[in-house]
Amino acid sequence: MSDAGLHPGLVRPRSQRRKARGRTWSATVRALGPLALLALWWAASATGLLTPDVLASPAEVLRAVGELWGNGQLPDALTTSLTRSGLGLLIGLAAGLVLGITTGFTRLGDELLDSSIQTLRTIPFLSLVPLFMVWFGINETAKILLIAVATTFPMYVSTSSGVRDTDPKLIEAMRSFGMGRFALVREVVLPGALPSLLAGLRLSMTLSVIALIAAEEINATAGIGYLMSQAQSYARTDILAVCILVYGLLGLTADIVVRLLERVLMPWRTPQGATR
Repeated sequence: MSDAGLHPGLVRPRSQRRKARGRTWSATVRALGPLALLALWWAASATGLLTPDVLASPAEVLRAVGELWGNGQLPDALTTSLTRSGLGLLIGLAAGLVLGITTGFTRLGDELLDSSIQTLRTIPFLSLVPLFMVWFGINETAKILLIAVATTFPMYVSTSSGVRDTDPKLIEAMRSFGMGRFALVREVVLPGALPSLLAGLRLSMTLSVIALIAAEEINATAGIGYLMSQAQSYARTDILAVCILVYGLLGLTADIVVRLLERVLMPWRTPQGATR
């Protein structure tokens, strides 16, 4: 007799079958939210709830995209903004990676640097805008360094945490085989901290877009921020909407890039929510 027969309160456990979801289905579900917002925006504009002086309709925004692309303003602005964001991001990632490895892997580095970096991390990077204008003027240096500062600390925190979580027994074993410190970091510590590094990269790339918006408020004469200031002067809500959408697409693209890196570098990981 089975256990369920001897104990009426018990039930026979059933194994849960996990249904694999195709990429097409996943992409369709992800697109439902943006499509719903677009439909709501279109309906509000068509019924007059949203007037052009408040927010241009989707059709007017599309016409503005064609106008800006046709006269070359949008490609030039994108090139300028992406250059600023990319340079600042590279500097911030490099600084955060080096500092995170130093404080996470060496006790002396942790004692010397961590408390100071944690103090600086609590300062909002937007509060540095006036100071950077005094130090570096209103040229590209101030804009790039502001983005670099904003992206350094997420990468630092993630790297330092990932390095500290590396199995100490594995490190001791590699040292016993004669592996040097730099080889140990390259071959053992960084691969083990890869999930944390990618998490830091995702946060830093997102913050680079946010910092770009702030940086382009520093008397910019080119870039998406300059387009926005010009559109504000002429009350062009269609161009303002284009610029806002561009910033949003830049952030979304950054997130997609990191997701693709995760699939390439860590193919064994199951995507979040795949088994629910």
